[in-house]
This record gives sequence, structure tokens and C-alpha cells, in this order.
Amino acid sequence: MIRFFLRTAILAALMWGAPSWAQVVYKSIMPDGRIIYSEKPVPGAKKVEEIVPQTGNTGVQTTTPQEQKQLQELEARRKRDTDRQSQIQEAEKALQEAEAALPAGKEPLPGERIGTAGGGSRLSEAYFERQKALQTAVEAARKRLEEVRAAAN
Repeated sequence: MIRFFLRTAILAALMWGAPSWAQVVYKSIMPDGRIIYSEKPVPGAKKVEEIVPQTGNTGVQTTTPQEQKQLQELEARRKRDTDRQSQIQEAEKALQEAEAALPAGKEPLPGERIGTAGGGSRLSEAYFERQKALQTAVEAARKRLEEVRAAAN
């Protein structure tokens, strides 16, 4: 019984694995019920069936030049969309960082205060320049995000 299954498995592998080898196979049913697969009918068989493998349709199909062109266009479009989405995400991140830096930069840094004659202090011009630079960075990041989103549409 094991030989039967082994032979059947080998035969199936040969028939499906290599269609270029395809040839007629005979299934011989012996009087005692045994089934023998071989290249020739077995003498004394009660019944013989001829099995012709189907080699015409292997399931492998080639693509036409038009289909290849469409695939290339789809891949190029997918890459463009991915690149645009990446640019949008980068611009959004830059805006978030610029907006977070604005309130974090409100506190004067060392050297940005000037002493007054009355013993107090006031903010220096460097402080106001730094605040203006932080605000400019936020505006530039917003503008960049708008540009990237407009280009994506």
C-alpha cells in the first residue's frame, strides 16, 4: 500500500512538475484490484486507462507590452503618491517643531537682559530678534506645508 502511494506521488510530481516531459501514462487495474501506473499497459490487466497530461494551459502567462506599460505607470504613480505623502508628513512635523519652539523660547536666555539705572532689568534687542526668528520659522513651516499639500492635489 505504501508503494502504491509512493508511486502515485512520484507520478503526480512528474506529471505536474515538468510539463515538458509530458507523455501518455497508462493506469492498469489488475484482476486483484491493484492499480499500476506505467509507460505501457501492463499485460493481464482487467482494465487499462490512458492518461494524457494537459500541457497546454500551465497557468503561466506572459504580459503584453501594453500590460507592462500599465504596470510601470501604476508603480510610478504609487511612488509619486508615497513621496508626496512623505513630504506632507515631513512638513507637518517641521511645523509642529516650530510651533513647539515658539512658547519654549519665551523665557529670556542668559545675556538677553540689560540692567537699568534703577537696579532693574529690561529685555535686550537680541531677545526680540530671537522671538522674531521663532515666529518667522513658524510662518515658513506653515507656508511650506500649504505648498506641499497644494502640490499633492
